[in-house]
Amino acid sequence: MVKEDKETKKENLSFNDFTTEVLEDYRIANVSRQLSIWGRKEVLTGKAKFGIFGDGKEVAQIAMAKAYNNGDWRSGYYRDQTFMLASGMLSSEEFFAQLFGETRLDKNPANGGRLMNNHYASRSLNEDGSWKNLTNQKNSSADISPTAGQMPRLLGLAYASKMFRQNKELHNFPEFSDKGNEVAFGTIGDSSTSEGHFWETINAAGVLQVPMAMSVWDDGWGISVPNKYQTTKSNISEVLKGFEKDENGDGYLIYKAKGWDYASLCKMYMEGVELCRKNHVPVLFHVTEMTQPLGHSTSGSHERYKTKERLDWENEYDPIKKMREWILSLELATEESLDEIENAALEEVKMARKAAWKSFSDPILEERDALIELVKNAGCDCKKTERIDKIVNDLKKLIHPVRKDNFTAAKKILRFICSSCESFKPLKSQLQLWLKNSLEENHERYSSHLYSETDLRVQNIKTCAPVYSEESKMVNGREVLRDNFDKLFSKYPLLLTFGEDTGFIGGVNQSLEGMQKKYGDLRVTDTGIRESTILGQGIGLALRGLRPIAEIQYFDYLLYALQTMSDDLATLQYRTKGGQKAPVIIRTRGHRLEGIWHSGSPLSMVINSIRGIHVCVPRDMTKAAGFYNTLLESDEPALVIEPLNGYRLKEKMPDNLGEFNTPLGIPEVLEEGTDITLVTYGSCVRIAEDAVKQLKDFNISVELIDVQTLLPFDINSRILESVKKTNRIVFFDEDVPGGATAFMMQKVLEDQNAYYYLDSEPRTITAKDHRPAYGTDGDYFSNPNAEDVFEIIYDIMRESNPQKFPPIYTN
Repeated sequence: MVKEDKETKKENLSFNDFTTEVLEDYRIANVSRQLSIWGRKEVLTGKAKFGIFGDGKEVAQIAMAKAYNNGDWRSGYYRDQTFMLASGMLSSEEFFAQLFGETRLDKNPANGGRLMNNHYASRSLNEDGSWKNLTNQKNSSADISPTAGQMPRLLGLAYASKMFRQNKELHNFPEFSDKGNEVAFGTIGDSSTSEGHFWETINAAGVLQVPMAMSVWDDGWGISVPNKYQTTKSNISEVLKGFEKDENGDGYLIYKAKGWDYASLCKMYMEGVELCRKNHVPVLFHVTEMTQPLGHSTSGSHERYKTKERLDWENEYDPIKKMREWILSLELATEESLDEIENAALEEVKMARKAAWKSFSDPILEERDALIELVKNAGCDCKKTERIDKIVNDLKKLIHPVRKDNFTAAKKILRFICSSCESFKPLKSQLQLWLKNSLEENHERYSSHLYSETDLRVQNIKTCAPVYSEESKMVNGREVLRDNFDKLFSKYPLLLTFGEDTGFIGGVNQSLEGMQKKYGDLRVTDTGIRESTILGQGIGLALRGLRPIAEIQYFDYLLYALQTMSDDLATLQYRTKGGQKAPVIIRTRGHRLEGIWHSGSPLSMVINSIRGIHVCVPRDMTKAAGFYNTLLESDEPALVIEPLNGYRLKEKMPDNLGEFNTPLGIPEVLEEGTDITLVTYGSCVRIAEDAVKQLKDFNISVELIDVQTLLPFDINSRILESVKKTNRIVFFDEDVPGGATAFMMQKVLEDQNAYYYLDSEPRTITAKDHRPAYGTDGDYFSNPNAEDVFEIIYDIMRESNPQKFPPIYTN
């Protein structure tokens, strides 16, 4: 009804109302242009670090904003400031607050200083981490800089509308969707359409037929490289004609308009988005003949690579200039009234800049003055006082100090405080307290929210162990997963899963056998071979309140999606300072299968690039099922790597399926021992258990520990307690040398200070530098085996007692 009323209002718009709307659009365009101009000045005068702006894109983005409704989502490009202004999601003062790096959320709500300018986000969450009503607000997913990196999540944002429309059970969640009537708006620069993420997303959206409205801002360049080097035929809509919807099948509606043609742009967006919203058909808007008057960014000048003819053309076809000409041609306003609008826009921007700078800089100046006053009150005649005075005077001279200047000055002053002077002793303790408090405050400003800080974070989930009885049967491991998933799909109506071979056949290892037939193909779904957008599908769904399990068939294939995991999902809570969350569960399988691929364990590559996502490495399927149970009660994203060789190994079926859980960050001691500690995880556990049995024959007592998760890692220092007892430690896995074993060693020896208790050199046992060769022998000689574990542990024990442990393999 609201939509129909809006349409009727547009149709019946009076001339006066029409004129008022046009002139308001002209005002917004001028405000945005002045923001770009003055933002650039703030960078070049040193008040901000870097600037990238939306000049030349104003008119098209205003037209797009007219079709943007409450509940809709944006996944955009870092030049969308005009769209954000026109949609009401950004104010002029917030624009400058972001440019300056303001950390207070009331001043910079998009990201609290975590992102550079023109990177936007709406706040989906309340302060306690609970969801806002997303249908009552306009929504923007959090921007990232990597070109086309916004595309995978865009697919998921649009796919969520399809789920909410077609799955009637989801109509019970009106805070997340109005029965799927939302459109996901994507924006991208024309050069970035060369990226693989763009093509993968375009193809997937065409296959899925989701309400995705994709705008390509085409100004003909990618920094200094013209689009003849970027795109076949230099024309993205021409290339994409094969994707167009026609009598041969579904596809895209494709529209094209010029970036300076206000009337055509308004008509195009209103028509195209309405069809997108109503029919759930993806739409491509190719906006050509755009300009970039200020160049790519504050890092350089476009005069270096554009010809005079091109620059003259850009000046002639500046969209605001052309809009002004159009208004005058229709006699909607006079020259004088348009001048007044332009002057008022300039004054608004100047006032916003001044207010934002004062709000940003005053607390820092107050902090500096308080620090100087603290030092000034102490007195001493020793030579060190001269050094302190110089530091203070240098700090006073800074015109635009930042917190770094205050903090480094305090640290330097502390070095030169006289230890023998009674008058300086209070200053030393006061400065130490000042630094401590400052560190805590700056942690909140710059380092908080990497993981969830709500009551639903994984550490708060109550532990529930598997329950067994006399009736508990021994089954294949896959059956534990399958029956546990069955319970979860019954328990959580927002839960869905998708991936390659996930649906009809129930997964390559049959751990979802029968789930699609029971719960339908909307909840258990096959996808194409497209790992990055499988993950993006999950991110977008989770941003909209659903609980997706995105399946990547094998761990090696996760590398296709690693950029999206690292740059988008892992940083999401951090870069919005707790304003958005996407609790995606990424499900995959790996380790110890013969051959170079389907067998990899590149854990170090993963754990060192996805901080912000938990990494679970279960040794069997009961442990894996427990992780899924834990994670679905929490609000955090995680990667679960199931052990490939465990699906047909026998396990006892728990009686409390869907309820028991595996805690994250809590290692499990599988074998008590007194001589040496052996730390491992995943498929290596069974190899370690074999080696421990062999070592018992030689009277070597091994304490075997399964870490269970790498992120988080041993949060209660259980491994340290073991080392205090055994005084020796070995780390074992099948990653490359210097990989996850080195990570575990650093966590235990450095973070837990276990090196104090060692009587022998700590050792690691890893795979070779290369991938495993094919065949059983290839696996044996490429990856560590039980005999390797035996030999290294035996050699460590021999060093401590050569009489008891004589040489075996060497004389």
